[in-house]
Amino acid sequence: MLIRLLYISRAVGAITTTMTGSILASARVHNRVAGITGVLCQGQGLFIQILEGERSTVNRLYATLIKDKRHQDVELVAIEEIQTRRFPEWSMAHVVISENDPIVQLKHPEFDPFNATAEDLLSLVDDLLAQSSPIH
Repeated sequence: MLIRLLYISRAVGAITTTMTGSILASARVHNRVAGITGVLCQGQGLFIQILEGERSTVNRLYATLIKDKRHQDVELVAIEEIQTRRFPEWSMAHVVISENDPIVQLKHPEFDPFNATAEDLLSLVDDLLAQSSPIH
């Protein structure tokens, strides 16, 4: 059974290129082997991550992620059964969230993931992916 899991969190300290590179390198290797796909949006001290894969595999990964000391205030926003993957080609795509991003300013000026619905967050991620060149 395939699921999609969406969670948000706040970074502990500054989000550096080195930290982001380390997260992505590790995720891409692990996820490819585990059959997990998804996207990591990060910026403004926030992480928004969507994971897709077999239920037990995604749950095990999420249990590990919530213990990661590089972020805090981890909140599970949504988990749902899916028929098809939204991100089938990406073991972990990466999108930077900039406060100056026109998508955030125009379509999502109220941007606060901790008060947003799962539908709003998925819409934001879709908009960010459509308007940027995600690294995957």
